[in-house]
Amino acid sequence: MADISRTKRVSLEIRKTLSEILHRDTKDPRLDKINITEVKISKDLSIATVYFTIIGANEVDEAAQEAIAALEKAKGYFRTEVGQRMNLRITPHLRFFYDKLAENASHIEDLIYQALNKPK
Repeated sequence: MADISRTKRVSLEIRKTLSEILHRDTKDPRLDKINITEVKISKDLSIATVYFTIIGANEVDEAAQEAIAALEKAKGYFRTEVGQRMNLRITPHLRFFYDKLAENASHIEDLIYQALNKPK
């Protein structure tokens, strides 16, 4: 039971730390509109999977592709900063994925409205 709460606490702290780094410390304009939605961390705390969205963009948008490239390029910097700020014994490797949840929810909502023949 303690492992679950520790992984949850670490993942929440990584989310908070990455958000601070993105909004305060990065100068890359491709990263301006990124919002970290969730961080999932492995039980051994060695891998953190970071899900993000981009305000005003969708997955196939050029801005989304540029943001993914920028995140991958700065992955080492983010990992170093997370390790220093959180003072972890083992700093997790970061993996970035575009979060499709908002898009999927919007699409499902549209389908429901269409099925009920109601305008939005």
